[in-house]
Amino acid sequence: MRFRSAPAFAGLAAIALAATACGGDTGDGGETTAQGELVVWTDPERADAVQAAAEQFSEANGINVSVDSVAFEDMQGDVLNAHQAGNAPDIFIGAHDWTGNLVRNGAVQPIELPQDRAALLDETSLEAMSFDGQLFGVPYAQENLFLLRNTALAPDAPQTFEDMVEVGSQLKEDGEVSEVLSMAVGQEGDPYRMNTLFTSAGGYLFGQDDTGTWDPSDLGVGTDESIEAMEQIAEYGEAGEGVIRRSITIQNYASLFFDEEAAFLVAGPWDLAGADESGIDYAISPVPGFTDGGPAQPYIGYQGFFVTEGSANSALAEEFVTTLVTDTDFILGLYEVDPRVPVQTDALESVSTDDPNVAAISEAGAEGMPMPSIPEMGETWQPLGVAQAEIIGGGDVREAMEAAAQTISEQIGE
Repeated sequence: MRFRSAPAFAGLAAIALAATACGGDTGDGGETTAQGELVVWTDPERADAVQAAAEQFSEANGINVSVDSVAFEDMQGDVLNAHQAGNAPDIFIGAHDWTGNLVRNGAVQPIELPQDRAALLDETSLEAMSFDGQLFGVPYAQENLFLLRNTALAPDAPQTFEDMVEVGSQLKEDGEVSEVLSMAVGQEGDPYRMNTLFTSAGGYLFGQDDTGTWDPSDLGVGTDESIEAMEQIAEYGEAGEGVIRRSITIQNYASLFFDEEAAFLVAGPWDLAGADESGIDYAISPVPGFTDGGPAQPYIGYQGFFVTEGSANSALAEEFVTTLVTDTDFILGLYEVDPRVPVQTDALESVSTDDPNVAAISEAGAEGMPMPSIPEMGETWQPLGVAQAEIIGGGDVREAMEAAAQTISEQIGE
């Protein structure tokens, strides 16, 4: 993938000063951010860190940069609504799996990232924030699932899923724990977590074309490969060994580990604060795959900054994201208020020195896969989750997966 050169940082002050003298009309009658000003939307947790960088950018370029706080869970919808109304921000923070929907709605513009800046970032993160071969956001951090284990009960990291089950089963038999493994399933299923085992067993959600772009016409849910994958997983379900159960939910999965009722937890970075508070000695390692399968592939989520299509100051907005979002000090400032694993090499090395968990989480995601960013992804969660929960409960695998595939196909119009 090639990333074309963006305008050089030097000299953009002249662009900003020229913009200041211009009006803010887009030419189409809609309202927009006044020229001479950039508006950045971020969530409240990261607003101060973005504000500090914005002030430096403002001083260097002679343009006012305003940072507004928007709840992250509302960000995508608010941006789309604001773009339609003609008063969208110039820049906003978001998740990579929004990219397809944002592009489909014409809400974001391609970003030309200089090669020297692209080289500072994890290549997969750039691919994740691309759509149809074009980069639409500059990533700064990632998050992924990993295996958290109680080292007093399980000193060694399991190399395979079967090894983990053997250790956990022995601990349960000895009365040390009540659960072999704590992995959230619930009555509606949890495809996000299940993807680790689903991929190891050979299942897939969407195929990819020759360029690596997700192909919604290649839906894998009802294929023989995916059915066979769920048949293998079902062996550990409620009608099998009872390792994976619907009674373990998003509400109780973490407490089972914190209360030492399970030695192994399929966890995310959001669980570490609770693990620290529990006082348990723990370690982080990759979620293990099946002995006769491929690696377990956790979904990787990336976050970064987008530039809105139609920005009155698109050159400066692009300079903001290509220069600042790849800057080590800026990334470290964001990390201090919201500790996500950086995708910028120098920042990752810096935070890993102080917190070994960061490097361990990054390593646990080495075999991961970016969550598909195509708009059709949103149609998969509920049908696939329900099918997987039914299978864990002892339901017919082929029937459940083929029904899910039919529902998803109808919803995405394939």
